Amino acid sequence: MNHDKLNMTPKEIVNFLDEYIIGQKEAKKAVAIALRNRYRRLCLPPEIQEEVTPKNILMIGSTGVGKTEIARRMAKIMGLPFIKVEASKYTEVGFVGRDVESMVRDLVLASINLVENEYKEQSKEKIEDFIIEKITQRLLPPLPSGVSEAKKQEYDSSFEKMKQKVKSGEMDDCKVQVELNRKMMETDNNMPPEIIKVQESIIKVLSKENEKIKKEMSIKEAKEALKQDASEAILDFEIIKLEGLRRAQESGVIFIDEIDKVAVGSKESSRQDPSKEGVQRDLLPIVEGSIVNTKYGQVKTDHILFIAAGAFHLSKPSDLIPELQGRFPLRVELDSLDEETMYQILTQTKTSIIKQYQALLQTEDVQVVFEDDALRELAKLSYNANQKTEDIGARRLHTTIERVLEDTSFYADTYKGQTITITQKLVSEKLSDLVENVDLARYIL
Repeated sequence: MNHDKLNMTPKEIVNFLDEYIIGQKEAKKAVAIALRNRYRRLCLPPEIQEEVTPKNILMIGSTGVGKTEIARRMAKIMGLPFIKVEASKYTEVGFVGRDVESMVRDLVLASINLVENEYKEQSKEKIEDFIIEKITQRLLPPLPSGVSEAKKQEYDSSFEKMKQKVKSGEMDDCKVQVELNRKMMETDNNMPPEIIKVQESIIKVLSKENEKIKKEMSIKEAKEALKQDASEAILDFEIIKLEGLRRAQESGVIFIDEIDKVAVGSKESSRQDPSKEGVQRDLLPIVEGSIVNTKYGQVKTDHILFIAAGAFHLSKPSDLIPELQGRFPLRVELDSLDEETMYQILTQTKTSIIKQYQALLQTEDVQVVFEDDALRELAKLSYNANQKTEDIGARRLHTTIERVLEDTSFYADTYKGQTITITQKLVSEKLSDLVENVDLARYIL
């Protein structure tokens, strides 16, 4: 476990989030404290460690204000096993659809992939050596036994020379025949573990054990194709599996989006379909802490951090069943975006949409420059469009910028080598009809 990353102070976490998300101080603070508590817990003696459970967070805020982005960025910075799921996808046990436990199975899978990639990174050189050795053996087959010492030495030196050539890429275009392990069919992870086990044993019976496939390909392709086999030969997948399971249950984060879609409004309770409340009831034991069976082993959900988020336009947080509300003790409300925030999103975020468009058009050798007034106008018109129609937060900026740059993007080949300046006048012209005509604004987004 990378303790340097986990050892970030709440202030450092908030500073990192500030680079990508403007404002929303309360939400960032709550998330930073929750993450810091994970680290603090790992420093406690085992008997207390068991008692400290994470304080789950409920984020309330309209769409496009940064709820998902906060969760995504923070998991990335900490290198934690993280998955984002939509509550509306799940159904009550007994209904057709995904059961709630499958989110824990997805988390385990994400965690194992994370650990596997770390191990691959650590054993990168070993894996590369293994592949090059394999390819060189195909190019220079080993000598038969009983040859003289001189021959052996000669073979060894030419083997080393050939290895260097393969490694440096000189031989990339040569053809070579390689043996690859036949890939087993993937099983569907959304099924109960018992059924997956049966499926896997049937596949094993049907496919011949360790069957090799011979293929001819260039050495460059062979280097890629042999990666999986080399990883299997070098990495210990038992250890990866155990470490993945441990990380999932000790430091996993599950972000449940659209939680408001399973809340049952008091007005609609008569004609509401029963599976919504059922999903909430199925969520209870998982959020509270229970044992879920996965095909890699059992996972305790006691120490997984759950962050739920929802816009709560049609329902209120109090429409969730009381027991579930109690499982999310920390509540943070995210602010709607005003004109100034919109402007800051365009200019101050590390990977702002403006920079993205500039980089995209740069590939066609077109420089795009935005005047400050033009950005102010964009922010103002985007904010106005949000006020007049549905408020979709920062996502509105995608619509407005796309409209402004539509022609530039379409005729990019004719502007090759030029610098195009986006002025306030251009922005107003392109977007005036969009903002003035409410129905058109509705039609566009």
